[in-house]
Amino acid sequence: MSLDEYIHSQILPRYAAFDKGHQRDHADAVIAESLKLAKEHGADEQMALVIAAYHDLGLAVDRESHHIHSGEILLADRRLREWFTEEQLLIMRDAVEDHRASSKRPPRTIYGAIVAEADRQLEPETIIRRALFFGLQEKPDADFDWLFERAYVHLVEKYGENGYMKLWLQSERNVRALQTIRAMLQDKEQLREFSRKLLT
Repeated sequence: MSLDEYIHSQILPRYAAFDKGHQRDHADAVIAESLKLAKEHGADEQMALVIAAYHDLGLAVDRESHHIHSGEILLADRRLREWFTEEQLLIMRDAVEDHRASSKRPPRTIYGAIVAEADRQLEPETIIRRALFFGLQEKPDADFDWLFERAYVHLVEKYGENGYMKLWLQSERNVRALQTIRAMLQDKEQLREFSRKLLT
């Protein structure tokens, strides 16, 4: 079995157990973008593939520390030693740990920067819908005003001009999307109407 076959048959199916925002399509999108960025930055594409495939597996343990658990799962996978050295595996574990959007420090290697950048899926409709649905998970009987205010605060904290989410590689795709989101945050009433449509 090749590395690619192993990843696609044994690793990626695990994403089916996760929440709507972290299903197989999310993993596939992060892999595709990681491979593109690896090529652009002269990084090892097989390493980038594995990092992207494992980056959210820790959600099976918990959400808060999922990046740490994901790294542990990668390092504990004996099959990966068929294709990688111990040194490469440690670099990949570090990269998986460094992908989190709320991380206060920059990634330790180009591989961490690649997966972090690839994981920033900044399509405005997707992130606004996700913010609204997280509110619904927290409070299923909430009215629209509560959901919107909660989502708006989160979006400003994460994606606003002084938000905690950082783009380590400044990929063209993400820079453009972030500019769109910030423009939308400037007009709260228009964003409210946009959000209302997403829930109907």
